[in-house]
Amino acid sequence: MQSVNMLIEDILDLHTFKPKDIPELLVDYFEACIDADITSVRIVHGKGRGILKKRVLELLKKNPMVISFRDAPLEAGGWGATLVELKRHK
Repeated sequence: MQSVNMLIEDILDLHTFKPKDIPELLVDYFEACIDADITSVRIVHGKGRGILKKRVLELLKKNPMVISFRDAPLEAGGWGATLVELKRHK
């Protein structure tokens, strides 16, 4: 995957990324968020047929940086986005 410089915010929209890049992207993004002391993030995966959401949830379950996750409230994307709580630096 090509390195991309981007401002780290509490929202990551996956629509612009290739599905094969998402596992590494999430790890890099979570590490950058934790370094920036951002521990609550929203991952926008869209609604569609739910394929990308299912993949994202599988990755979140396995990621040791993730404390918890849940569907976003309706005003923040509903089931088209997932809210993630990350561990803090020790």
